[in-house]
Amino acid sequence: MPPTLFGPFTVTSQVFFRTAHSFAFVNLKPILPGHVLISPIRVVPRLRDLSPNEILDLFLTVQKVGNMVERVFKGSALNIATQDGEAAGQSVKHVHVHLIPRSYGDMDKRGGGDALYEMLEGEEGDVGTHQRELGKRREGSFPKVDDTERAPRSEEEMQKEAEWLAREMETET
Repeated sequence: MPPTLFGPFTVTSQVFFRTAHSFAFVNLKPILPGHVLISPIRVVPRLRDLSPNEILDLFLTVQKVGNMVERVFKGSALNIATQDGEAAGQSVKHVHVHLIPRSYGDMDKRGGGDALYEMLEGEEGDVGTHQRELGKRREGSFPKVDDTERAPRSEEEMQKEAEWLAREMETET
C-alpha cells in the first residue's frame, strides 16, 4: 500500500481508518483528547475540488468516526470544523475536517467552550506547522513547543493511539 499523504506530509502511521476515498488519522497536537482529522485520499485544497462521491464518503466517514470518538472519549457532543482555504485558516492545502469530542466544562479552564474556535484559528490549530515540526524531529532538531499543555506527541504515541482507535472502529456499525 502506498504511503498516506496529508498534503506534503506522510501520515501513514497516524491513520486508523480508511475508506475508498477518505482516511482518518490522529492529531500530532490535539486540542482535546480524541481530536482527530479526516481527509480525502486525493490531495486537493478545497471542498469544491472534491467529486460528489468524495464529498459523500468524506462526510459519511466524519459521521462514523465521530460516533466512535464520542463513545471512546466519553463525549456528549462533537465539534466538526473545516477551514476551507487559506483565508479561513487552513494551514495544509489538503481538505481536512477536525473532529473533536466535547463534554460539558471541558474548556472551562481555557476560556470556555467557544475558545476552541480561537484555538483552531490560531497556532494551536495549525496542523501544517505541527507536521513540519514532526519532520524536523525526524531530522534531529526538536521543535519549539508553543504551550506546556499541548506538547507534540511522539510518532510512537500517535501510532499506539491509531492502533487503538482502529480496533475501536471495528466495533462501529
